[in-house]
Amino acid sequence: MRFSGLALVALAVSIVSVPFLGSSPESESAPAVVGCGDAPSACGFPDQSNTGVPKGTPLLQVPSQISSGPGWYYDPRGWVEVDTDGAVLSGLYIPCTVDVSASDVTIEADEIATSGPSAIGISLRHTSNVTIQDSTITGLTAGTGRMMTGIKDLYADSTGLTILRDNIRLAETGVQLESGLVQDNYIHAAGFVTGDHVNGVTSNGGGSDLLTITHNTILIDRGQTDAIGLFEDFGVQQNRVITDNLLAGGGYSIYGGQNTDGPATSNISITDNQFSTIYYPHAGVYGYITHFSFDGSGNTWSGNSWTGTTADIDGPPITIPGQ
Repeated sequence: MRFSGLALVALAVSIVSVPFLGSSPESESAPAVVGCGDAPSACGFPDQSNTGVPKGTPLLQVPSQISSGPGWYYDPRGWVEVDTDGAVLSGLYIPCTVDVSASDVTIEADEIATSGPSAIGISLRHTSNVTIQDSTITGLTAGTGRMMTGIKDLYADSTGLTILRDNIRLAETGVQLESGLVQDNYIHAAGFVTGDHVNGVTSNGGGSDLLTITHNTILIDRGQTDAIGLFEDFGVQQNRVITDNLLAGGGYSIYGGQNTDGPATSNISITDNQFSTIYYPHAGVYGYITHFSFDGSGNTWSGNSWTGTTADIDGPPITIPGQ
């Protein structure tokens, strides 16, 4: 059943907009980062001051104030469906999953809050050219109220994805996709329930399109798994650019894509990232990177450093550990 009709839309538009509520129950604050004071933005990186719904943006609540618009509708079974190419969702507070099955969609200046064992903030199904920007995507608590994934490409085949300036928190995994651009996001305050494998941005391999992860702050305040994880669950890792990010936490802060005895990775560039010791002395519990092959064709490691210093980290202490 679809909530639609011009009368409903007109009624929703006539309701006075409610202000951005910052409505997640758990308060948000930026952790102290060496060299950055009490906020990553002091070092020019994303944090709550420059990501998410812009301060002062009025939001209409779905479904109580608005339940449909051009190209989207609230499904009474408990999610928002975006099923028309070119749809724009802007200025909404959405307390459930947004399921995108169309292309050329823009999601901007929205707060999406959901929770549960399999809850996804924004799910993408066989899409192309979807942009998700300036939005807050959050679970409700760090425990049982966490999201499973903030943004997830369900079938690992969406292309042209652009994820910009989003504040993603209280999730087991912040962003899971195989190609596109992930830039200027703040992924932090990870959620966890028993059995979770916590990731900031993760790829499971098998695709050949370019994935660029650049100028994000990804802080995983847990001893597993990673801030950025490249894995070969479904095939080889190739054509990945990881550059100019602020990273901390996890077992290792980066998993570099090379499975032991797996297919050889290629064209993985890890450059000019800053690793922080705010949680663990070596960025992650065990170190800052693992499973990265220096011998892979086109693979690059250069210009990476500790926050607050200009000294390069020459290379990872362990490339493919036996753990």
